[in-house]
Amino acid sequence: MERILIIDDEEQIRSMLRLMLERDGYEVIEAPDGIEGIRAYRQKPADLIITDLIMPNKDGIGMIIELQKEFPDVKIIAMSGGGLNKPEGYLKGAKKLGAACTLTKPIDRAKMLRAVKNTIKGNISELEEFQIETE
Repeated sequence: MERILIIDDEEQIRSMLRLMLERDGYEVIEAPDGIEGIRAYRQKPADLIITDLIMPNKDGIGMIIELQKEFPDVKIIAMSGGGLNKPEGYLKGAKKLGAACTLTKPIDRAKMLRAVKNTIKGNISELEEFQIETE
């Protein structure tokens, strides 16, 4: 069973993603920010990380940078609602730093499940359709 680490400061988002992913057969662990997310990944690496980008303590961009240095093969899906700005800028930055896939909030269930499946399997061509949202 593939393990997915969800990192988001909004408990409601984490709970919704957990329910969605567990129903689809994944093991899910959660963290409320980038610091806890890095700690959780170091203790028990996941097959995939799904992270928000705008969070307190350590944001998703800083977390991606740190994890990419330590674990170059880490697979990451970055998501953002944009906070006070449009999410596209944050998501483009995450993609440049190594996120395999980027999605805007609110999360579309079907898109998220396809993105998870294709990111874990490394199907890059299948992921390109998701990038259109942020380009």
